[in-house]
Amino acid sequence: MTVQRRANLKIPDTNGIEKKIKRGNALRQASVWRSSRGSLLLLLLMVAVCGAAAWLYLAPGDPDVTETLVRQDEVVSPEPRVYTVDCSEDYDSYKRYPECTPLKCGRGVTDSVVTREEAQVLRRLAERGLALAGSEGGASILDLHSGALSMGKQFVNIYRYFGEQVSEVFTQEDFQLYRAVRGRIQEVVAQVFELDPALMFLTKPTFFSRINSSSAQTQHDEYWHPHIDKVTYGSFDYTSLLYLSDYGSDFTGGRFIFMDSNGNRTVEPRAGRVSFFSSGSENLHRVEKVSWGTRYAITVSFTCDPAHAIADPDMPRD
Repeated sequence: MTVQRRANLKIPDTNGIEKKIKRGNALRQASVWRSSRGSLLLLLLMVAVCGAAAWLYLAPGDPDVTETLVRQDEVVSPEPRVYTVDCSEDYDSYKRYPECTPLKCGRGVTDSVVTREEAQVLRRLAERGLALAGSEGGASILDLHSGALSMGKQFVNIYRYFGEQVSEVFTQEDFQLYRAVRGRIQEVVAQVFELDPALMFLTKPTFFSRINSSSAQTQHDEYWHPHIDKVTYGSFDYTSLLYLSDYGSDFTGGRFIFMDSNGNRTVEPRAGRVSFFSSGSENLHRVEKVSWGTRYAITVSFTCDPAHAIADPDMPRD
């Protein structure tokens, strides 16, 4: 009887138990994998967000720039790179001068008019002159024609204020190079816009500029506002800029931005590069704020009106 009761005992199905155990382990592993995968995806998402934020914070440049016309590492030579735009009506408000007043408008860039070595000499000239004073804010100017020099929150006449000391800062060779470079710039502007260079005249203000990231102290330091040269300075018909330092290595920010109706276009400064354009509202523009380093340039301006002409500068006589 005992044997029979034993025979009637139900023996557990060990194969079924093993299957359940394996199924449970698989479910737990799947749960762990889903949890790990979720954590991994969250981590990747956080890295991507942080990376994007860091890029936006650290990446140089203006987010409003939609096209770079000329990069710093390009060399535009021997022919200028020219972009034609329709002339505005600004010139109708002024007397027209045949073979000079803009009939063809646009903007151009060349790296073949001034050498990088000449740009270095002119930069050292600017550094020596501006070392005598300089603005308390981020923008300082030196005008060799009028003698205007930034000093604190005002301007002084460098020739009168420093007198004989000027001859220790500048040389006759400095002024000769300045005049020669101005002449070459005038020639390329006349060539591109099909003008008679003899009917173009240097006009004021024509000046060296030094811009850094210091906070503005006066409105003269706020160089970044959009403006139209023909409106700001009625005598301007053609504007040019000679860059004396390199975007990306000498400074960041500080790019020249044309503000067109269909987007903003920039020229990246390069030592020896000349950027030039007709001065009306067809070339509304601004300068990007300098975020690091120091940007040196010369603004060289031309008029068609001989009444607004200025002479080339020369070393003051003792």
